[in-house]
Amino acid sequence: MKNYILLLLIAVCFSCKNENTTIDTSVIEGHKTKLTANDIVNKSIEVSGGEKFKQSSLKFEFRDVYYQALRKNHEFLLVRILVKDNDSIFDMLSNVGFERYDNKDFVKLEDSIAKTYEASVNSVHYFSVLPYGLNDEAVNKTLLADEQIKGKDYYKVKVTFNKNGGGEDFEDVFVYWFDKQNFKMDYLAYSYNEAFGVGMRFREAYNERYINGLRFVDYNNYKTKDTEIKLEDLGKDFENNQLELLSKIELENVEVQLINN
Repeated sequence: MKNYILLLLIAVCFSCKNENTTIDTSVIEGHKTKLTANDIVNKSIEVSGGEKFKQSSLKFEFRDVYYQALRKNHEFLLVRILVKDNDSIFDMLSNVGFERYDNKDFVKLEDSIAKTYEASVNSVHYFSVLPYGLNDEAVNKTLLADEQIKGKDYYKVKVTFNKNGGGEDFEDVFVYWFDKQNFKMDYLAYSYNEAFGVGMRFREAYNERYINGLRFVDYNNYKTKDTEIKLEDLGKDFENNQLELLSKIELENVEVQLINN
């Protein structure tokens, strides 16, 4: 009888141990662990394509301009091609830096002009693959209070950039809304301080599609007339129909080729 009880206790302990190995790791001692901003971004990148972004060749058109991005591990080449009549302007941003070519001829630019073109090229490519890129070394992430938009619950993450490695627009501030159910990024807002002015934008993702395992969306691009509103509160203004539709951000003819190591 003692042996039977001993075997029963061992079986119960073993069973409990196995249950613990399969239990949801977000629940500890009956309490849910709170996800960090990094956790949320990592999950969002994963459901959007994850590691595939690091080994990809992307092609798309945006407002009649041709773009191509080649990423392989930690190396990248971001291209913009502007075609006018029989001339083609190639803007290329890579780990090495920024270069412009007029057809096949290298164009030497003043540093200030080169930085403007570089920021323009980087901006389009940056938005095209979000949330990929939010784990770059220059990125700082802060978890804000959860928010509900159109009946859905969202995690809200604020992003700022270090001056070193943060690019020409390192002072820009972003806020991202991630669906609490599937971690997809549905909304974003950002502030900017450019030569042409200061302001804020709010974007609503739509037309979701997966191409070769990578998630792409288009955006309704909104502006606000209330210059006193905080960037973090633009989601509330959107919910209350207080934002004005400014434009649409649409990627056309998207092609994805995955690259082997």
